[in-house]
Amino acid sequence: MLNRDTTGPSRQSAGLSGDSASRGGQMRGVPKDSAAPWGQVRGAPKDSAGALTAADTLRRIGNKAFGSGEYLRFDVGYLGVSAGEAVLTVTDTACSGRKCLKLSFTLNSKPFFNIFYRVEDRYSTLIDSLGIFPWRFEQHIREGGFARDFTADFDQVNHVATTSEGEHPIPPYVQDMLSAFYFSRTVDYSGLKPGEKIHLQNFYKDSTYELDVKFRGRQSVEVEAGAFRCLVIEPLAREGGLFKSEGKLFLWITDDDRRMPVRVSTKIAIGSVDSELVEYRGINGPIDAIVK
Repeated sequence: MLNRDTTGPSRQSAGLSGDSASRGGQMRGVPKDSAAPWGQVRGAPKDSAGALTAADTLRRIGNKAFGSGEYLRFDVGYLGVSAGEAVLTVTDTACSGRKCLKLSFTLNSKPFFNIFYRVEDRYSTLIDSLGIFPWRFEQHIREGGFARDFTADFDQVNHVATTSEGEHPIPPYVQDMLSAFYFSRTVDYSGLKPGEKIHLQNFYKDSTYELDVKFRGRQSVEVEAGAFRCLVIEPLAREGGLFKSEGKLFLWITDDDRRMPVRVSTKIAIGSVDSELVEYRGINGPIDAIVK
């Protein structure tokens, strides 16, 4: 579901500690991804022979932005201190014979910061490669003494999301919090004016929420991974967003077909959190927005 509203205004870098990234798949008390759910998604329609029967009716989205093999690593700073590391990856997979991509996001606090507040978060979603919509979503949160595990299977043909709490109606091609971010990378922002919005719909827990992405303009930024010409966007998540915050949040993505995230900045109750790209590889084509 995508529409527009006009209201409202390779240089790769190493050298940062990366031991926290290796813990992303070995979180305390978190179940590992099981092979069965990813290979046989509950929502994917099949005939008696196991082949998808509704494939021709599902949408197709042009995607030059990302593909299998993409790896993005970010340094996460808090109050000017390097406090954690975030990693985004994309890998090939399949669900019920349909070509899919597995998107993964991990966020880990660095060892010294664990003394104050330990963070080990993991998100993963299985999206349709052609339609850029989710079939399955997993969230595993470990933050201080808080823990949450959540899964959702999306039947994108019959428009039902199944969670541990039951079945819930969903609109066509609803996104989850991680797939919504990647879908926003496929959007053509060239025709938007500052202040215009892209409208998405995002499912979380037991409900569907509106998610607006406001285009703020263009700006060149320099981070450890290099200097880039960027589009500045502002997600306006009401609930269930990967980047949901109490204050305003801004993302800088490259102003080219890759729309690669370069920087994320948000204000919180005490100070700010700034994430900057330090390493990238496996990009789905040339990055024309590099400042030379």
